[in-house]
Amino acid sequence: MARNDALETGELTDTSFYILLSLVEARHGYLIMKNIEELTNNEFSIGPASMYTTIKKLLAAGMIEQLAEEADKRKTYIATKKGLDLLNKDIQRREMMIQHAKQILNGGVKE
Repeated sequence: MARNDALETGELTDTSFYILLSLVEARHGYLIMKNIEELTNNEFSIGPASMYTTIKKLLAAGMIEQLAEEADKRKTYIATKKGLDLLNKDIQRREMMIQHAKQILNGGVKE
């Protein structure tokens, strides 16, 4: 399945996941990038082009909304209820994937 359909299927890309997670609190673009770097100890970073492309997709899908533009022209975004619901669903999906991996790596699945 194409990566563009990820939001429609309820599966977030890593970039979408971290942007949505960062927007539990209202933030503008630079603070989103800084938050992700701090959250992941610089193990994951998003460049401006990827970030704004993903923000555009999240806006179109109703997962985030833009708040009033600040005086310095910065655009601030926040996750919507629909976005938070998808984030929680994706967290459960990722936890299940990790559980499956641990079962396999720690002796396999008993049949």
